[in-house]
Amino acid sequence: METVSISEFRANLLKYLEEVNAGHPISITSNGRLLATVTPPENTKVEAKKRLNSLAKTAKVGDVVTPTSDDWDALL
Repeated sequence: METVSISEFRANLLKYLEEVNAGHPISITSNGRLLATVTPPENTKVEAKKRLNSLAKTAKVGDVVTPTSDDWDALL
């Protein structure tokens, strides 16, 4: 992770934000003290696919078409 001073970050804001957007987080310091860490936005689509894939590994899918033998009480 790259570390830059707050003054350097301010002077080259667009450059650093483009780096972050490309996937490279940046730590921002002032007088050697950490102020913030800027990270790329989370790709929710990719994260959702990862979660679904992990769920699919443990899912048990049976026959979902054939009617069950259980009687249902339906309100008419």
